[in-house]
Amino acid sequence: MPDQRILITGAAGFVGSHTVDLMVQRGHSVTALDSLDPQVHGSGATTPHNIEAHVRTGAIKFVHGDVRDRALMSRLISEHDAVLHLAAAVGVGQSMYMPHHYADVNVGGTALLLDILANQPHSIRRVVVASSMSLYGEGAYRCGRCGAIEPSERSAEQLARRQWEPICPQCGEAAIPAPTPESKPLKSTSIYASTKKMQEEMLVVFGKAYNLPVIALRYFNIYGPRQSLNNPYTGVAAIFLSRLLNRTSPLAFEDGRQSRDFIHVRDIAHANLLALESELPGQHIYNVGTGSATSVLEVAEVLAEQLGVPLSARIENKFRAGDIRHCFADASKIERELGFRAEISRKDGFRDLIEWSRSQTPTDQFDASLAELHSRKLVS
Repeated sequence: MPDQRILITGAAGFVGSHTVDLMVQRGHSVTALDSLDPQVHGSGATTPHNIEAHVRTGAIKFVHGDVRDRALMSRLISEHDAVLHLAAAVGVGQSMYMPHHYADVNVGGTALLLDILANQPHSIRRVVVASSMSLYGEGAYRCGRCGAIEPSERSAEQLARRQWEPICPQCGEAAIPAPTPESKPLKSTSIYASTKKMQEEMLVVFGKAYNLPVIALRYFNIYGPRQSLNNPYTGVAAIFLSRLLNRTSPLAFEDGRQSRDFIHVRDIAHANLLALESELPGQHIYNVGTGSATSVLEVAEVLAEQLGVPLSARIENKFRAGDIRHCFADASKIERELGFRAEISRKDGFRDLIEWSRSQTPTDQFDASLAELHSRKLVS
């Protein structure tokens, strides 16, 4: 479906900028909206280089603005055929002490989008929204004795004993991580996750009521070039890399053996493209991951090795409120229905991130963010 008029919110961000590149290659007409949040882009931020380059060639339009601005959003929605809604406040830890901001941006911005779609003429044919694996809470598990299980959230008493692994509720054995399907019940453990859950539910409910095709993409842990190395609330790979570039040991919560599904940002951009170009009717939810689990310690080791910095991760043996132990994707549904499969290997992806990072001079702000969490008793 070439040459759609696509509005991308949060387009100058990490995922947005790579998606814009791909949309331009495909010949779509793109308007890139972004507030240039200083936490993400730095104080006094200007339009990122790749976005500015597309503007100079006339390939896209860039609008500096906020998704909570009704007049602006009303005008932009009236001019487009599809919306890729990426704009969001992102950060599990920070969301726990800034709940109003996270709800205002993530839920409020989405509600305004839907309010405009409900109450003014438009030609929007599809909405794709960035959702998150964080809304699962813990991923799927099985027990060697009892089969598929749903462990309870790890208790404060269990974590105080430094017993990190979830427990089978039937026999008490340590649970074994399994691929997490879209059908798993949602158990958010942070304000951020709760806002992403609300975004997704609002869009699906609205889409059903108004017969508007909607696709929610539950991104797993994204890494790659252009991820902010100065934002202490961004992904763990970028946080570790920022510390290594500053010759400081990465810090791992718990014992560092918690695992996630790390997917390269260009694979995410490809999933966004497929969702926007899809002609599927109805409302759909998809995991976007590799299907493979990687521990936090493995990430630190690979980055240190490829960067050539002989620093090991510092094991904190402390727990951060809102964190979960294991979660990696069952990505079979999106492959079956949209034809998406992650193509970039972890080895090649981290090499790509390292090569890009050599041109960066990040300021490591992780210790300040950790002190903030400690002061609010969100780390124990």
